[in-house]
Amino acid sequence: MNNSHLFFNTSIGVQKPENYRNKETACPFCAREQLTDLLAVDGPIILLKNKYPVLVNAYQTVLIETDDCQAEFAAYPAPHLHRLMKFGIKHWLEMEDSGIYKSVIFYKNHGPLSGGTIAHPHMQIIGLHDIDCEEKVSEQDFEGIVIEEKKGVQFTLSTKPRIGFYEFNAAMADTGYVEEFGEYVQKAVHYILNHFPFRAGSYNIFFHHLGGKIYAKMIPRFVTTPLYIGYGIPQIPNNLEWMAEEITKIYFKTM
Repeated sequence: MNNSHLFFNTSIGVQKPENYRNKETACPFCAREQLTDLLAVDGPIILLKNKYPVLVNAYQTVLIETDDCQAEFAAYPAPHLHRLMKFGIKHWLEMEDSGIYKSVIFYKNHGPLSGGTIAHPHMQIIGLHDIDCEEKVSEQDFEGIVIEEKKGVQFTLSTKPRIGFYEFNAAMADTGYVEEFGEYVQKAVHYILNHFPFRAGSYNIFFHHLGGKIYAKMIPRFVTTPLYIGYGIPQIPNNLEWMAEEITKIYFKTM
């Protein structure tokens, strides 16, 4: 059976802790000795079943990125970044290859406008039983101005953004260099949080597996344009070349 909509269980949703806005809410990921249903552990990185499975007909897991609640993806040292990316991609692709799910979602929320509820750095891997999460995604969504390319891994700024305005992409082959891929993802996130001209304190990372390639799309989050909400029309800004040059100057130009 194919569905186009996910069903959300509101009775479970109201139980979820939320500490982006309510700072008095204790972080559930910091109480590591109380975590249950662990699926895989690699030092400070943990994959476990989601305690609040709000999505119907889906298998929900949470990937806790670190034991440091104040840490941020944009500032991870290279060894931890590489370890995390290898861990996450490995378990995402294993769920895909299991044949149990129609598709598997792998994504990250950060910040109060990202759709997340817990500030502790984490990602989610979700197996969908009757929805193809890539049905409305195409390779053109990842086309763009090339900022840098190394070892066959590409870092671009979208010229055909899915939602509109500014979307950053990293792309590699299935068997590509995860280290370079992760570093491009991190640089996009660092730019969004520290140099983005529109003060975006929130972002999403969405991972995709299409046509023998693995993609990551990094999107700064702010109030979504009504033209996209009402009509599904993305807008393309006229300063993409400037932004690509700015990122190159900040991260890749050698003195």
